[in-house]
Amino acid sequence: MVHVLSGRTLLRPTDPERSRVFYGEQLGLAVYREFGTGPERGTVYFLGGGFLEVAGRSEVPPSPALKLWLQVADVTAAHAELVAAGVEVVRGPVREPWGLIEMWIADPDGTEIVIVEIPEDHPLRFRP
Repeated sequence: MVHVLSGRTLLRPTDPERSRVFYGEQLGLAVYREFGTGPERGTVYFLGGGFLEVAGRSEVPPSPALKLWLQVADVTAAHAELVAAGVEVVRGPVREPWGLIEMWIADPDGTEIVIVEIPEDHPLRFRP
């Protein structure tokens, strides 16, 4: 059996520096480690229970099938912080029919990112 110790999403952006500004400065993700030199150097960000590695370069944007799901404690506060940082909000916070509060943003290559708050009364937090 495979015993996974850690997970990481690898992202090959079309403009690595623009993506580092987005994830590091606008989203404010903390840096786990950096490696290499030059414009295509790698930066690995903490991503809750995993990591997001922005490294290398791609001539085409990531597949639209790739989505990032980031859980926060307070989506309203996250919304205010992201707007203040200049992040374009694709869709503001909405309580979905399934009970989660979701807000949508996108990175510079168009990768969709859902920012999610799980309300205290939601079954994901507690199920008898």
